[in-house]
Amino acid sequence: MPETHHTFCRICESLCGLEVTVEDGEVLQIRPDNEHVATRGFGCMKGLKQHKMYASPDRLRTPLKRVGGRFERVSWEQALTEIGAKVKSLRRERHPDSVAMYVGTAAGFSTLHPVFAQGFMTGVGSRSMYASATQDCANKFAVAKHVYGFDFTQPFPDVERTGCLIVVGANPGVSKWSFLQVSNPLQRLKEMEARGAAIYFVDPRRTESTKVAGTHVFIRPNTDVFFYLAFLNELFATGGVDRERAARHMTGLAEVEALAAPWTPERASRVTRMPAATLRAMVKAYREADGAALYCSTGVNMGTNGSLAFWIQEVINAVSGNLDRRGGTLVGHGIFDFPRFGAKHGVLLSQDESRVGGFRKVNDGFPGGVLADEILTPGERQVRALFVTGGNPLITMANSGRLMQAFRELELLVVTDIYLNETASLAHYVLPATSPLERPDLPFIFPLFLGLQSKPYLQATRPVVEADGEQRDEASIYLDLCRASGVSLFGSRVAQKGLEAAMAWHSRRHPGRPRALPQESLLSLLLRVTGQGSFAKLLREPHGRPRPDHPGEDFLGARVTTPDGKVQLAPRVLVEQARKLDADFERERARPHQLVLITKRAHHTHNSWTHNLEEFVSGERYTNFLYMHPEDAGRAGLTNGALADVASATAAVRVPVKLLDDLMPGTVALPHGWGHQHALGLSVANKTTGVNANLLAADGPDALERVSGMAHLTGIPVEVTPATGELDPESWSGIREAG
Repeated sequence: MPETHHTFCRICESLCGLEVTVEDGEVLQIRPDNEHVATRGFGCMKGLKQHKMYASPDRLRTPLKRVGGRFERVSWEQALTEIGAKVKSLRRERHPDSVAMYVGTAAGFSTLHPVFAQGFMTGVGSRSMYASATQDCANKFAVAKHVYGFDFTQPFPDVERTGCLIVVGANPGVSKWSFLQVSNPLQRLKEMEARGAAIYFVDPRRTESTKVAGTHVFIRPNTDVFFYLAFLNELFATGGVDRERAARHMTGLAEVEALAAPWTPERASRVTRMPAATLRAMVKAYREADGAALYCSTGVNMGTNGSLAFWIQEVINAVSGNLDRRGGTLVGHGIFDFPRFGAKHGVLLSQDESRVGGFRKVNDGFPGGVLADEILTPGERQVRALFVTGGNPLITMANSGRLMQAFRELELLVVTDIYLNETASLAHYVLPATSPLERPDLPFIFPLFLGLQSKPYLQATRPVVEADGEQRDEASIYLDLCRASGVSLFGSRVAQKGLEAAMAWHSRRHPGRPRALPQESLLSLLLRVTGQGSFAKLLREPHGRPRPDHPGEDFLGARVTTPDGKVQLAPRVLVEQARKLDADFERERARPHQLVLITKRAHHTHNSWTHNLEEFVSGERYTNFLYMHPEDAGRAGLTNGALADVASATAAVRVPVKLLDDLMPGTVALPHGWGHQHALGLSVANKTTGVNANLLAADGPDALERVSGMAHLTGIPVEVTPATGELDPESWSGIREAG
């Protein structure tokens, strides 16, 4: 008899409410939850078909060990014992920092997974943590720490009430919102425009979002910081700064005014190619609105000046009087005051520096762009073992070909995942994880601890199906890895012994199932200590429990966690970094005809996760394309469907061309997340012919943005020519051997 379960999606920040029909332990269908308190019956095609990915014959169901050139099935105890023995050896004979971990995006969409992964590394005594944030959002964490006092203080647009929203380098219609939970983004944009909000999309491509609502404004890739500086300049010039409010709640107004003074709209237009009159019209709309917000995402974050651009955006929202104002930008309330707790106890505020390049940690993680160097460079803290959890760095990180070579030098590579993907194909051990539908959960850290929700609510879910093999949840895996490695979770023997006892008790109650922690009990404890009641009680509200709306006007003077309690408009590290802008401006002016590559997503893909489902890669979806404006293609001698060689200073790839009038001339676009041909365990995806856009990006300390440690994954100068002969194997073939 079919049963209906209510749960929520955990493949992106929208967390859409879902109804799941299950019969005989199998998911038959996933539908949007029409009664959900916040997501209002919306679900995207990826979320509604995710069960097909989890039921794939390629799904990892048992632990695997590499023996020679192939993988063999092993028991959990053998895998854990052998991994633990190697960790013990490295800690004893080398250094705890020789054991590293890379935490991918998928880990973030679970409450317990990242906590226990960090607990394992703390127990090992290693500071060598790396995360996917330095591919897409570490600039926001780095700037927030300097401006607001804590990495996770992230103001967001009040999309329910704003009178003017200017979106830079983001396409919520496809990618959803980042650092904010907003379901059904296209419908929400329509609703905003219907109530009279002025909406602008500043982007090198006329995106799906701007075709639904708002006005599109072209900008040349990687010039966003000059747009923001000119915007701030015009704001000061037209009296759009609330000086009295800034004097009460902020420091550094004079410094940012002086910084913006040379950057007139006319000067900025020389590189942004945005007419000065267009920028002035946007500033006017922003000033005159009853609440306004500037918002950016990966198109800005991943450029060469991502931190500086985001910093100036936050300055504009603050000095205009829109920060902490309804209709402007708000700072949410989680289930407890996590920023104040974190700032007081130093959580996520490590001052550790990387061995290579001397980069400070951001959000307690080192830049992924120096991971290959940390593996390949001899020395006391040289990385010799790597745990990869919830990520696929050989697809997502810069200069993946070099990273693959580095991974082959490791003494131990352990991957926890649901598939034998590109990275797992190189591992010494692969540990099978449960899927989101196979574990209990709460919303992840952003909505739970920070309240980054346009409509605040709380929800709990039980598993809707049981795992069909020996898969285990990551929290349980890392607790057992602590035991096998002779260490304690977070360095606490009391926590380790108590959790081991809880795991043993839970396993006795559920004989025949994989060994596991009582996750519902742990999640219930979290709810109880934060005053939210029990997990069981929350489950009785299957469509979610509404939480109080964001009030606004309760952040400035009350919840800013800088030492003086004021917003720091001109942090020294950012002001010093801004000294390079004149040189950057002249460099951009000197190459007016240079093609610049951006990346993009499509409706049917989500990073590198969804290409192993036939219906997502059928027809012409078998590959990614290099999108070119017809004028640029004509000059390059390329036609629709022709093969092109795309070369950066780092590598070259070969990909078919598709003409696209929606691009700004001088811009080419290549969707990311592709390049699966030699993944051993992706039998659908490895038959596609797409290429990995991140091969074209540079890694190493000299290639990273200094403040955040982010790699430059967009705005990459490239040469595009008709495909001829064979590509240089040194520049492109390495990743194709990654299996």
